Amino acid sequence: MTQAPRIPEAPPASGTVADAPRGNWVDTLAPAATRPYLRLSRADRPIGTWLLLIPCLWAIALAAAATGGFTLLDLWLATSSALGAFLMRGAGCTWNDITDRDFDAAVARTRSRPIPSGQVTVRQALVWMVTQALIAALILFTYHPLAIALGVGSLALVALYPFAKRFTWWPQAFLGLAFNWGALLLWAAHSGSLTAAPVFLYAAGFVWTLFYDTIYAHQDKEDDALIGVRSTARLFGRNTARWLAGFLVATVTLMAAAVIAALLPLENPLPLLIGLAGTWAMGWHMLWQMRRLDIDDPANCLRLFRSNRDAGLIAALFLAAAALV
Repeated sequence: MTQAPRIPEAPPASGTVADAPRGNWVDTLAPAATRPYLRLSRADRPIGTWLLLIPCLWAIALAAAATGGFTLLDLWLATSSALGAFLMRGAGCTWNDITDRDFDAAVARTRSRPIPSGQVTVRQALVWMVTQALIAALILFTYHPLAIALGVGSLALVALYPFAKRFTWWPQAFLGLAFNWGALLLWAAHSGSLTAAPVFLYAAGFVWTLFYDTIYAHQDKEDDALIGVRSTARLFGRNTARWLAGFLVATVTLMAAAVIAALLPLENPLPLLIGLAGTWAMGWHMLWQMRRLDIDDPANCLRLFRSNRDAGLIAALFLAAAALV
């Protein structure tokens, strides 16, 4: 039987990370002294920042659509949440690399990361993590008090996530709880309260994360089995397509519930129709991914995982259009 191609390892002396896009800006433009730290933050792989930011954009747009349209506050919320997503994703990834340094050293795709490859020490990584988190906190403290409380509360989820793969087959669920917290936080920052709509939006993002991170985890299933790391990819195995179909349906249903809860009370039905169209369009993109998925081809899994930026942005753009009509 022909073995599926693996993602090539980075040359040991190059400092590059194996699964980062070739020729990315960190490897080619950033000052040499900053590169190990930017790699710790995954600045060479921006997809994670997008996936953390997109639920924030959903919440800002849907809240604006429910309250009469965008304001200058929403411009600040969108800009600051983008910066905050970059910083907190960076801090979270740094923490993940600190806790997973022994696992990463045993996996072909991850042994080129800065800590197992010796580019930075654990102490240097800890200082970098705290620095990023403190800058993000300065942004958070400009928000409504409820949003600040939610932001502080999310730290427990961020801290716990790297350990989930050690005790559960569902570490993707812990990632989903952490990565979509922005849907609650940014709704609270916009509105000063929480209703059913952001809860449904958060739940939709949670299930979406199960969808895309299961695809991502199929890259490492062989190495994970050897070192005892658990994941939904290993749990589902050949039944992955069936589980992904369920996650797709749940994502679309929950996001539609969020749109209905937020926009049905409006006198104008057009924002509701546009919002539901965006939910449907995102679902079609997820279906497109499923039809092209080959769980035995790591490069295919990585490519489809990255395409979820587009899936999430489709919904965000439709929700933004709903706020503008």
